[in-house]
Amino acid sequence: MSDLRQPPEPQNPGTPAGDHPTTGAPAPADAHPSTDPDGPRTGPAAANGDGPASAGGPASLDVLAPAAGPTSNGVLAAAAAAAAAATATAGAASAAGLAPADDEPPVAVGGDDEVRAAGPDGGGERSPVGRLAATVERLRREVRAAHVEADGRALIEMAKGILVERLRCGPAQAARQLAELAEQAGVTPLEFAVDVINQAARDRLSEVTADFLTVTAARTETSGSASVRLRAAESGALAAHDTQAVADALLEHALAPLGAEAVAIWALGTDGSLTLAGHAGFSAAEAGRWRHVPPGVATVARRGLTEREGHWIHSLAETGLPSIGQHQNPEGGRAAVPAGTGGRIHGVLEIAWPAPLDTPAPPIVRQVEALADLCGHTLETSAPGHLDGDAGPRATPDVTELMDLAEGLHDPALVLVPHLDADGNLVDFRIHHVNSRFLDPAGRPRSVINDALLLEAYPMVAGHSELFEQIERVYATGEPYRAHRMRLTALVDDVPLSAVADFNISRHGGSVLLIWRIEDETARLASLLKHAQRLGRIGGFEENLLTGEITWNGQLFDLYGRPASAAPVPLEDLAAHAHPDDAVAIGRFLRTLLHRRHPASTSFRLQRPDGVTRHIRVVAEPVLDSGGQPYVVRGAYQDISAHHWTEVALAATRDQLAHTEQQASERNRLTLQLQHAIMPPAQAPLAVPGLDLAVRYRPAETQNLVGGDWYDAVVLPSRMVLLCVGDVAGHGIEAATSMVVLRNALRGLAVTGAGPGQLLSWLNMVTHHLTGSVTATAVCGLYDPDRHTLRWARAGHLPPVLVRGPEAEPLPLVQGLLLGAVPEAAYQEHEVQLAVDDTLLMYTDGLIERRDRSVEESLAQLLTAARTVPRTLEQRLDRLLTHSRSDTDDDTCIVGIRVVP
Repeated sequence: MSDLRQPPEPQNPGTPAGDHPTTGAPAPADAHPSTDPDGPRTGPAAANGDGPASAGGPASLDVLAPAAGPTSNGVLAAAAAAAAAATATAGAASAAGLAPADDEPPVAVGGDDEVRAAGPDGGGERSPVGRLAATVERLRREVRAAHVEADGRALIEMAKGILVERLRCGPAQAARQLAELAEQAGVTPLEFAVDVINQAARDRLSEVTADFLTVTAARTETSGSASVRLRAAESGALAAHDTQAVADALLEHALAPLGAEAVAIWALGTDGSLTLAGHAGFSAAEAGRWRHVPPGVATVARRGLTEREGHWIHSLAETGLPSIGQHQNPEGGRAAVPAGTGGRIHGVLEIAWPAPLDTPAPPIVRQVEALADLCGHTLETSAPGHLDGDAGPRATPDVTELMDLAEGLHDPALVLVPHLDADGNLVDFRIHHVNSRFLDPAGRPRSVINDALLLEAYPMVAGHSELFEQIERVYATGEPYRAHRMRLTALVDDVPLSAVADFNISRHGGSVLLIWRIEDETARLASLLKHAQRLGRIGGFEENLLTGEITWNGQLFDLYGRPASAAPVPLEDLAAHAHPDDAVAIGRFLRTLLHRRHPASTSFRLQRPDGVTRHIRVVAEPVLDSGGQPYVVRGAYQDISAHHWTEVALAATRDQLAHTEQQASERNRLTLQLQHAIMPPAQAPLAVPGLDLAVRYRPAETQNLVGGDWYDAVVLPSRMVLLCVGDVAGHGIEAATSMVVLRNALRGLAVTGAGPGQLLSWLNMVTHHLTGSVTATAVCGLYDPDRHTLRWARAGHLPPVLVRGPEAEPLPLVQGLLLGAVPEAAYQEHEVQLAVDDTLLMYTDGLIERRDRSVEESLAQLLTAARTVPRTLEQRLDRLLTHSRSDTDDDTCIVGIRVVP
């Protein structure tokens, strides 16, 4: 498979001219000198490299231009140039590994005791079995040489004909010219004949060979085998009587050198099915199982058909797609290329490799596409082979029959025939016929559209609608196409005129039938009304009061739960089908409608025959005659059951919300009372001479209004003032409960006269054993109003801040573990002397803590705010709360004292 992944390596320039171009082995002695592609190369060019082959590159085949006569010097010079071109391109595919080796080693039969090795001169003893094997091998080589000669004879004769036409000579002179030029070029007559054909034809195969040789590094040394192989495959395909012979020729001459082991040619049916038209390399039993593939079945061939550009598969097992011969080499690669002519796909060429397939080189891809084109020509002119071996011409409906079919349609229709360019490529479709129902969206008459090209008459079909692309696809694959509500635009006098239509495109033989139905506005509105009634669960009615005739639509029968064959219910009997409690409302509705002759509406509960009760709203109006008397009543019923139950649910929800709001208001009132009882918003004045006291409490909980922060300021029996703040971890009722326990416990312990360190030690024991394993921080201080001193201790809390004059500094940090962490803990005390006008602040971390800054940075901001000198202590605390930058949504407590004269 290396030949599919990279260009071939050049031949060894030291290979003798008479050796095989790939292996270097001597050519068979019985090979025909004029037909064997790899036979001996004689002549001066092959012997010493002094001939035209050493010119250094290919030359154009000037021999193909008309000359004065068969013996003129100009013709001979042109022939020499052709010989040089043939030499310059000799054996490329053979060097690339694309040509099969003719010198395969003979098969050994028997063991060492049956076959004796022969000497160099062919002597030696041989057993009867050995002599039989040698005879078989000799006959095999003769048969192969005969096949090669037969395959190449047609190409040689074709080249002779080209020389006869171009040199204007006789057949004998052309044969001599071909033999002499081939001898000068050092190639076989078959290789030189193929080069002459390539230069004269300039067709797809010539381009494929040139592209392949362009990417090889040894074009000046090798070319003949690639050209010979492709031309031999073409000759075999064109001469074959059916697609089975084409498959054999493609595999033998072109695909086996590429490493392929099997090939299948699929014919595309008008219904989208695939029929195995020919195969090679697959067993007869396997081909019988895959003789027909119904439309819509996903296979490798179907994938190549839908992709249009061909599908190359690295490994068949990786795709999971079924295909012919899938059990033979499940890991092998596959290629499926559409086979068609003139823009129409007739089938698919599928190739199987025994090993995984890497990404092929572009020249290989183009070579396979050229082989697919050969299959397309064969499929176009012959039907796929049947199980009985019969083959016949492919049936093509007459265009006149398609025109008759279009005339029998009630919708506008166009009969399109393909329009090809000079190279046979599909470029447009010609409007061969328009039927009598034809209505041009732009209002043009039929004579203007008939016999015009489709893109000229409707250039906008190649726009966003992609209608032209769909017509091409239908013509190529034969699969019909239908589209609903596609916009058709016609360009008339540079003005785009649009219409909405439904399209139906189908292929019939070699023509395409395009049918469209322009959407009728009345039908569209009727359809819109029908869907609106269905979505709104509305049923319409009309009742003739004179004749008693009642007309219901289908939706109204569904609302009543009655079959369409049942008789409609008159308005006078409406109360009999409604709930008894709604009789009064229905009577009022009928009096307004029939006696007062005004439009009316009402709602009632409809009791259906199936026992289901539906809430219905009826709206009706009378139609009056010339005398002012009603003779027709028309109106509509609407099922409003869903709306009714929604209103009931909303009413119940409103009642529930009102009850919930009342409960929430009561809960908030009780919570506020609890918060005021636990933490009063303002501290009662303390009867302490020379001391001002102020407190602030700001809870973070907006629902419960209580948290874990607490403060206390009380005068003890010893006339000492207890000052403390604390913070219990957490929020809500649980944290508040623990806070109340600690606050009351500290107040009770303080009457013992113990110092702040001892009080925090006892409070730690209470926290650890009596509060359910919570933790807390606290600052506790005892102020002596006689000495103006404060003795304090801390338990994991921020230190108090002393404001003296324009300066504000935190008190020295003393050691103290947070409350509840361990069963027993000791706390260090510190004493500070206060002066008149000094202010001391105790606070919780909710005042300063931020998520994006450290505690030190937040404390520095607090000190900056505390340095301001408001007139009163109350104003100072309010200013601290106002300018607090905390973003942790934590409770905040502040206790401030100021020494006054």
